[in-house]
Amino acid sequence: MNRHLRTYRLVFATAIFATAIALTGIGRADSSEQFELREATIADIQAAYRDGILSPQHLVSMYLARIAVLDRSNLPQPLKGGVGNQPLNSFMHVNENALADAGRMDPDDRMDGDDDGARPLFGIPVILKDNIATKDMPTTAGSVALGGSRPEKDAFIASKLRHAGAIILGKGTLTEFANFIALGMPTGFSSQLRFQLFQVPGADLTKVGYGFNPYDPRIDPRTNAPFNDGRPVLATGGSSSGPGIAVSANLATVGVGTETSGSILSPSGQNMDVGIKPTLGLVSRNGIVPITADQDTAGPIARTVTDAARLLGVLAGFDKKDPATRACLTEGNCFRDYTQFLDANALQGAHIAVPMHPYWIEFGLGAARTKLMNDAIAAMQSLGATVETFEIPSQNVLNNYGTCVTAADVATRRATPVGTVPPCSTVLLFGFKRDLNAYLASKEFGPGTSASSATIPGQTVKTLSDVISFNNLHPEVALKYGQAIAEAADMLDTGPGQDLDDYLADRALDLKLTRTCGLDVLYTGMVPAECTDVVAIPVGPTGKKFDAALFPANFGANPPARAGYPSVIVPAGFFPNPAAVPPSFGALPSPFGATFSGPAFSEPKLIGFAYAFEQATHHRVPPQ
Repeated sequence: MNRHLRTYRLVFATAIFATAIALTGIGRADSSEQFELREATIADIQAAYRDGILSPQHLVSMYLARIAVLDRSNLPQPLKGGVGNQPLNSFMHVNENALADAGRMDPDDRMDGDDDGARPLFGIPVILKDNIATKDMPTTAGSVALGGSRPEKDAFIASKLRHAGAIILGKGTLTEFANFIALGMPTGFSSQLRFQLFQVPGADLTKVGYGFNPYDPRIDPRTNAPFNDGRPVLATGGSSSGPGIAVSANLATVGVGTETSGSILSPSGQNMDVGIKPTLGLVSRNGIVPITADQDTAGPIARTVTDAARLLGVLAGFDKKDPATRACLTEGNCFRDYTQFLDANALQGAHIAVPMHPYWIEFGLGAARTKLMNDAIAAMQSLGATVETFEIPSQNVLNNYGTCVTAADVATRRATPVGTVPPCSTVLLFGFKRDLNAYLASKEFGPGTSASSATIPGQTVKTLSDVISFNNLHPEVALKYGQAIAEAADMLDTGPGQDLDDYLADRALDLKLTRTCGLDVLYTGMVPAECTDVVAIPVGPTGKKFDAALFPANFGANPPARAGYPSVIVPAGFFPNPAAVPPSFGALPSPFGATFSGPAFSEPKLIGFAYAFEQATHHRVPPQ
């Protein structure tokens, strides 16, 4: 029997007794005290522990019961012939040791304090995106080519979470390889999830492999391509889709996602969560399946700003195996406790920039989302903030300078004369090959191992080329959307030569456009002389200096991602599902978030702004 099926059936059998209390709550027989699982915060859970009305084992049992009922099914998917609500599919793996881990927790462990003995996440169930290495579960990055991979050790942040008292409840589904393998792949799809679901007899391989948004967990009803492939009618966001779904649906207390560009912000916004994309260097990437060290980071996904801040304090810190985190050795950059920055008055006197192009205009924000953003701005103004339009000075060049993702892009980039702005950047492609090969070559986390079945023999995977080769051997499960991005990355030569020179030039241009001549101008109020060739405003003082930039949803994720700067997204309402489905289908509204972004290591200020907005608006409504 397939190992993951054994795990799920064990989990289901273990948890079924707890189904009723999982959906309602538990309390003492002789007391009016009651613990409500839905929307329970870290503080709620730990208060229940202290009061003796809850134990870590009881809590894990409740979550496992919800997972068994709502998330994964032993019945062939899609359910009901694809009509009606589908399993959410937010968990790639449920930790078969979660109950035992909870049972070993010492009730006398400290839950607070500033010293190393404190366990601020004592008894808190966490879901990790399945590109974060765990020694007790597979780490697949959503790829069937890595479906059997079991690292020898935890990623640095997984180890930190355990030390802080967290219970790793399982690994979350994701858009395959963090949405950097194929063109046109819907968020929340992966070949590894497809492979797992197809092991259930009677499953439809043509329709499975997707996570579903808890605010409308139905299959897109359209019969025309590409929408008739089983994808959800309401996008999950990605690539950290599983943690975003699970946290929102109360299948875990908090989650950890990763982001290269938008992969925390997108699923957080789509699932009405709070997401923090940290400054590059605040959180270690050691043990995370990479796209590129130039932009990758990990960060919290939670239902409240408070819980996201608490989780960030555990994740942040220096790791000798990630040189970028040396920045945490500088006082004032990284903190153990970000809850100290929660301030309902933080927006009083704040100066917020709103770049309109292309985020509101060219990206097609539309009337409904424009109203939500204007409502958000009005709320911030009522809290004492000054909010005004101010464009990113380099935006005319930046917005025409994309990311190379195809073989044709690589050929065009190679033909671009030295000293001219190329049509696209090779930073992600180059980094993907360089850093994935390094991860797979590491003793602790590599080599990878493919999934296996009666028809698919296991294969050792040591390089990106091996991933591509395995997928080509098994296209029926691995290549629903192809692998054009992976193939383009593998074209590049990461040794000395033109490709390396182009990469270095592209990285320098990325930083010039997004930092020096871009976002830094907003935050410093100064246009440097070196920016004359890429900005349309005069060199020198701008007369404006902003604390943060405000973007709709994840529309503005790219500049902060390239710059390595932090962003925080917070719920901001609902808008009609933009999918053009028949009115008779009754598509339900989509969650929407507003994003604050700031300069490097401005997490304290951004968390304060997000908290003030959250406390004034209370937009989050849990899915029903």
